[in-house]
Amino acid sequence: MAATQTLHTAPRVPGETGTERTARVSGAAYRIRHHALNMGEVQGQGYVGQALGAADMLAAVYADQLRFRADDPEWEERDRFLLSTGHYAIGHYAALAEAGIIPVRELDTYGSDDSRLPMSGMSTYTPGMEISGGSLGHGLSIAVGIALGLRHQGSAARVYNFLSDGELDEGSTWEAAMGAHHHQLGNLTAMVDINALQADGKTDTVLRTEPVTEKWEAFGWYAQRVDGNNISALLTAFDNAAAQATVTGRPSVILCDTKVGRGVPLLEDREKAHFMRIEEHEWQTCREQLTAGYEEKASR
Repeated sequence: MAATQTLHTAPRVPGETGTERTARVSGAAYRIRHHALNMGEVQGQGYVGQALGAADMLAAVYADQLRFRADDPEWEERDRFLLSTGHYAIGHYAALAEAGIIPVRELDTYGSDDSRLPMSGMSTYTPGMEISGGSLGHGLSIAVGIALGLRHQGSAARVYNFLSDGELDEGSTWEAAMGAHHHQLGNLTAMVDINALQADGKTDTVLRTEPVTEKWEAFGWYAQRVDGNNISALLTAFDNAAAQATVTGRPSVILCDTKVGRGVPLLEDREKAHFMRIEEHEWQTCREQLTAGYEEKASR
């Protein structure tokens, strides 16, 4: 296979302008947030704050970048999306529902006994879930293996790996980063949710990872850092990554600064915790604030 072969990219809506594209993906992000809130209320718990913060990243991938067939999640030529942060599954399920891979009505079973949607993702029985959640820091290693395997198979599919800033504390992440550069996996794009929060507290007080952009560049990656809650900036970053993506070449990483609880002022302003508690009477307020903010922004 030629080293300069360009990979397939997701189809664009014919005749769509940049403004229309941004609006389409913003609508997907809004619905992903709405789904996440509904799931959280049904279960009474969940990593809702992270799902809200990462919704724009998930929408940019599923509504604009990823090649897949909703009615055939195992389609051989699909792009692969690997959720390394298993506890973000609530956000991933919302994105899968928005993409039509799982029914929206099934979201009501989130975290319930015998549900296909457990609180941490399981690849064995959840459609569209490529890897199972668990101990953090292993998603990029798996992504490197899949990207390498796809190249050996002659596939033009791309691999996207969603990981968190807390996972940058893990040595296995940087070993994988070295491996991706060594094997010149131009078919691999990592996306890091930098929300400055992890289980043990604020990320910079647990283990400082800055300057993170320069570190990825030193490992041979094409690195971009953007506002992860800005759809336009995200789409530009993904376009840049796709433009330089080849079967053999530099892997890409998009470093996304996000805000836990994004889109819901009640949660944005709340003291941040890895597992955010939302009282029973607050769920409807959250939905109302989300809708009001989206409609106000859409009307501008």
